[in-house]
Amino acid sequence: MIVDRFMDILVAEKGYSPHTCRAYRSDIMDFIRFFAGDQDKKDPAEENAQAYDMWLQQEFAARVADLVPGDVKTYLAQQVRAGKQKKTLSRRLSALKAFFAFLVRDKQMAANPAEGIPFPKLGKTIPRVLTVEDVFRLLDSIKSDTWLEKRNCAMFETFYSTGMRISEIHGLDMGHIDFHNQVIKVLGKGGKQRMVPVGRRAVAAVKSYRKALSKDPDPVFVNKDFGRLSTRSISRILDKIVNQCGLHVPVSPHVLRHCFATHMLDSGANLRGIQEILGHASLSTTQVYTHVSMDHLMQVYDKAHPRS
Repeated sequence: MIVDRFMDILVAEKGYSPHTCRAYRSDIMDFIRFFAGDQDKKDPAEENAQAYDMWLQQEFAARVADLVPGDVKTYLAQQVRAGKQKKTLSRRLSALKAFFAFLVRDKQMAANPAEGIPFPKLGKTIPRVLTVEDVFRLLDSIKSDTWLEKRNCAMFETFYSTGMRISEIHGLDMGHIDFHNQVIKVLGKGGKQRMVPVGRRAVAAVKSYRKALSKDPDPVFVNKDFGRLSTRSISRILDKIVNQCGLHVPVSPHVLRHCFATHMLDSGANLRGIQEILGHASLSTTQVYTHVSMDHLMQVYDKAHPRS
């Protein structure tokens, strides 16, 4: 199938993560449904999701050469009317540009119909962060009586200590941690590796948790059956801890990553060093934390200065 072959290319050549591939596939199939006039068609295979997916791809492959820039623009206009956010539109256009470029290389299209369409201008989003005191309150609220509680303590200490992504924590193996030198080998986006320092408190928490296990599984953070803990479970566990400690604000694993970067910058860390630790390809991505730090500085100034 035409989309499935593109997905294979994303994994084999681009090294895209499963999460990115799922998002791209969903975006492309959404456009294909629109292009096929799916809202007006009632295919008998619709109840069978897999068969219906194949039917859509076959319909699209038969008409792909007829695709013109106007079709893509009409689709994006329909997305705007449906209330889709600019970030979603930008991602969907990016997926379509890459997909059509693949079809041009595969000689199924003469030209990329999305090539000249500009991305919507995105306003800079300032990451939401907790204060240092609130992070300490959150981490200190985690009990450590059972091995599951010790796991939770070790996991979120590691999040805050390293700024790792949830997918990176999920994929962490024992062989990736150098306990002696206090560094972790992280496999990041696009299969890129980086070395990340980890604090003494997080190292001690991981050691305590692993010592409490009755088995020695390779994944660092495991579930009750000693299998690798899923990203969904990690988020669920954090939600429960946040509710129990009474913070009353939404806190995701990615917020802990934002907290790590912002608190490091507030304490005088070098922006380039933070970029390397976070695994950002561009320094401009890391620079968003300077805005967070400036907001914090202005709040302190307004409270402290006698004539502010």
